[in-house]
Amino acid sequence: MLRVLLADDQDLVRAGFRVILGMEDDIEVVGEAGDGFAAVELAERLRPDVVLMDVQMPGIDGLEATRRVLGGGNTPGAGMRVVILTTFDREDYLFEALRAGASGFLLKNASPEDLVEAVRIVARGDALLSPAVTRRVIARFSAPAPAAPAHRPPELTDREFEVLVKLARGASNAEIAKELYLGETTVKTHVSRVLTKLGLRDRTHAVVFAYEKGIVAPGVGRAEDA
Repeated sequence: MLRVLLADDQDLVRAGFRVILGMEDDIEVVGEAGDGFAAVELAERLRPDVVLMDVQMPGIDGLEATRRVLGGGNTPGAGMRVVILTTFDREDYLFEALRAGASGFLLKNASPEDLVEAVRIVARGDALLSPAVTRRVIARFSAPAPAAPAHRPPELTDREFEVLVKLARGASNAEIAKELYLGETTVKTHVSRVLTKLGLRDRTHAVVFAYEKGIVAPGVGRAEDA
């Protein structure tokens, strides 16, 4: 059973989400918060698997609440996932949400099916963003990469570093497998090891890491995503 906390200052929105999620046999809404402070308190007390977090709320906004809930990757938020919900299709919200530690970003006008799938996607450790969208947003808001080539993080093997670079440029597992002449199962294993060794939550945060460390330069990617 996936345990979900709803954080939104609109009662009607929370009620709608509760009804949609309550229809699923594998999802349980364990709590509701109407402001950012309550969201942090309930998340710490209830320990849900997924928090659906509104951006604009009284007290503290959803981005700051996400930072506090996840604790910057420290033990307090270990295993918890946050999906940012908003009516605003703004890339700056998306980037700040990723930096705060969120694993996904969903507009409130998404379909009920998309909402349910979002919970399941982030609960299993995947990111709720396509690689192309992730790279485009980070490329726009990241600081420019340093002129000197970045060194491989010492925790990673040469092959794991290759996988990280491909991942950061928006390649799927199938594409990485094809480009590196590996099986998809092997690629999944490498991705998992990269996340574990670097202390990252999911693929999206591996992309954030790669851009912020200058491993991949903003604007560099596959031609079809330019």
